[in-house]
Amino acid sequence: MLAINYSTMRSKLKDYCDAATEQDETVIVTRKEEKNVVLISLEKYNQMVKASRNAEYIAMIDRSIDQLEAGRGQRHELIEAEDE
Repeated sequence: MLAINYSTMRSKLKDYCDAATEQDETVIVTRKEEKNVVLISLEKYNQMVKASRNAEYIAMIDRSIDQLEAGRGQRHELIEAEDE
């Protein structure tokens, strides 16, 4: 992980973009009043979004299991689809 200031980022933008995409580096750009930003590759961003969605889905399944174990489930009969 690299931490650089805004001025350095501006002057060497290509170098830091290359570091993020080619070396899988995370670049923290420090700014005034701690309004910092992070530069990462699109691939790493997509992995983070996918992991977040997976965690949300697993949490939903866990809540459903807890509800079933607490007796808050409902039984339904399957409806047969008519053949066309």
